Amino acid sequence: MSEHKKLFRSAGVVSFFTLLSRILGFLRDIIIAGLFGTGTAAEAFVVAFRIPNTLRHLIGEGATNAAVIPILSEYLETDNKEEFWRVAHILLNLLVVILVLISIAGIIFAPGIVRIIAFGFGEDAAKLALTIKLTRVMFSFIFFIGLTAYLMGVLNTLKHFAAPAASSCFLNISMIFFGLCLCGRFKEPVVGMAIAVLIGGFLQFIVQVPILMKKGFRLIFPLRFYHPAIKRITGLLLPRIVGSSIYQINIFIDTMFASLGSIVGQGAVAVLYFAHHLVQFPTALFGTAMATASLPTMSRQAIANDLDSLKKTLEMSLRTMLILLIPSTVGLFVLARPIIRALFEHGKFDAASTNITSLVLMSYCVGLFAYSGARVTTSCFYALRDTVTPVKITFGCLVINIIFNVMLMFPLKACGLALATSISSSVNFFLLIAALRAKIGALGLRSLVVYSGRIIIASAFMGAACLLGYYFFFRLFKSTALSLSAAIICGMLTYLLSGWRLGIFKGLRWRYGTA
Repeated sequence: MSEHKKLFRSAGVVSFFTLLSRILGFLRDIIIAGLFGTGTAAEAFVVAFRIPNTLRHLIGEGATNAAVIPILSEYLETDNKEEFWRVAHILLNLLVVILVLISIAGIIFAPGIVRIIAFGFGEDAAKLALTIKLTRVMFSFIFFIGLTAYLMGVLNTLKHFAAPAASSCFLNISMIFFGLCLCGRFKEPVVGMAIAVLIGGFLQFIVQVPILMKKGFRLIFPLRFYHPAIKRITGLLLPRIVGSSIYQINIFIDTMFASLGSIVGQGAVAVLYFAHHLVQFPTALFGTAMATASLPTMSRQAIANDLDSLKKTLEMSLRTMLILLIPSTVGLFVLARPIIRALFEHGKFDAASTNITSLVLMSYCVGLFAYSGARVTTSCFYALRDTVTPVKITFGCLVINIIFNVMLMFPLKACGLALATSISSSVNFFLLIAALRAKIGALGLRSLVVYSGRIIIASAFMGAACLLGYYFFFRLFKSTALSLSAAIICGMLTYLLSGWRLGIFKGLRWRYGTA
């Protein structure tokens, strides 16, 4: 099987489980919205969960994949499996020590952390106290999710994608099942959801252990903490952590601004959470899946100094991503209100919450293509063992995001914060492409732009079909869910037909079908 076909198959596996996880995530968010709406409990939970979840991204899967996969791939390329497992074991020893220290520090310093992240909560003593309590409950989540990320990196290096991708489902399953079971057992029901997060983190870790053992991992005694490869991994890891920290600081800054309820509106933290999770659905399904599946392939091509194949893999990844993401963007934009109404408008999530959340979702959609494009392009830098360039670019975009947050939050409130994120993400993507082109030469951008233009035209027809179809079917069915489902089917058929007429799918087969 060719490398490109293997890449598509791997991306398909990741996409399937990502889709399943996101569907479960929707059910989880529906439950959270119904139980807590966009009120105090919801805002406290979002902020408290964001702190350890951000650390997961900081030292977790992104940093682990970027630093570990290129180095471990070398040992597999030279068929030195004994040394491969030795390095993997030493990495595990170091990671356990680091994660324990971080978890303890987080529990101790939770009050100060919350006051920094959500300084706007200082106006409400009850909300601040609840957020601190939830943060302490959930901070140990970072221990389990850090180990999960480690297992994910090792298994992905071995080209095993199913178990790591499937593990993400267990957090959502836990929050759905245990959240519902535990919320009624506490005076503050949201504490039950926080405990469910901890259980989910443990499940994500433990389900991957049997697979790793089957692949050949064994505990080695005495414990060791040094190997020459560790220094090289650290050299790649530290810039990646810095880069991730800039991105996560970006999220924290958005949270800080959103906590200023007197300016951006009460409930803005929760509104941004629900809207951002909807945007993350196509991003994770297509962008993250393609970035995850392409990194090992591009790493091997970079090791072999086969830049032509590397550029073909990058272009193929971007084309595949765009053919799926552009119509997703248009669909989310034109159907934002009925989607939010169908998913979340029940219980404490009222019509006013639907209105503001749909507007924020539309603002996020502007930069949807850029979120995923940046992930794929950054993976190419990591394959080339360049983790510094993305850091520099991301830092510049952090400044841009802050500037636009300040400019847009007053006239547009919560929508301004989402739009600022879209603008800075778009700038980030284009700067990454420009930097990569300067590094390795022409990337086939002209043909990619022409191809994207055809996708945009097909997506425009699809968007019109979705919008007109929704209003037609709503008059017929008087049901948001049925009308939305029918409109989506009409949109998909229109996209497939117009895409076929414009030669989108034929071009993809011609270019890659015989790779």
